[in-house]
Amino acid sequence: MIHLHPFIREKLGRRKRVAVGLYRFDSTSEERILNAVDLASEFADVVVVDEGEETERKLIEMLERERVYSAVRGTARASSLLRLLRKSFSPVRVAVLEDADGNLFLLSPVGVDEGESVREKVMLAGFSRELAEKLGLNAGVAVLAGGRYGDLGRSERVDRTLAEAELVAKLVGGRNYEIKLEEAVREGVVIAPDGISGNLIFRSLCYLGGGKEYGAVYFNIPYRLVDTSRGQTSEGFARAIALASVI
Repeated sequence: MIHLHPFIREKLGRRKRVAVGLYRFDSTSEERILNAVDLASEFADVVVVDEGEETERKLIEMLERERVYSAVRGTARASSLLRLLRKSFSPVRVAVLEDADGNLFLLSPVGVDEGESVREKVMLAGFSRELAEKLGLNAGVAVLAGGRYGDLGRSERVDRTLAEAELVAKLVGGRNYEIKLEEAVREGVVIAPDGISGNLIFRSLCYLGGGKEYGAVYFNIPYRLVDTSRGQTSEGFARAIALASVI
């Protein structure tokens, strides 16, 4: 049985039909996806979308035509998927992560070109709260900056992130945790200074720090879609399938 955080497992109800993308970018892609399908078979009926250069388009088409309840990117190409989505929508993502101590929290922005303005961060905080409530998590919002208040004056960039974090926190009724990520996760929702730092937090936690990734839920689109890193393990893809079954 695959490890799933209790907040995720308790939300699993009636089996859902979930599509997962398979694009063979390396020699292990097929094996990892098919192993994930086997692992997820305890809670979902998984359809593998293996259409070569058309994989991303087919995933979206299945969602549009309601042939599946939800979809997981899998090893499909992020650039192709985003290009298709951005023809009609302005998608953003909120990641669901578990730290090494077993604490589940939400993180955004995680797309390297997302969360570049105060307005976008406020929007992401709203989407994150919505997801937190659905998963039964704390919905407090912790906003991060590039340093502590004691660092004011050392760097214009750090000063700017502190001011922006304070503004976002006030607008969403959250708290500016400065650079103290280790304390911020207790709130349930974490807003990173930008998408690059958010992506680095995710990779540091999940690939070096013993944390676990459940994928990133897309918002601002009319479908249930979960993004994943294409280098994810079979267990990681299976966790994303579980998340796609409960959103």
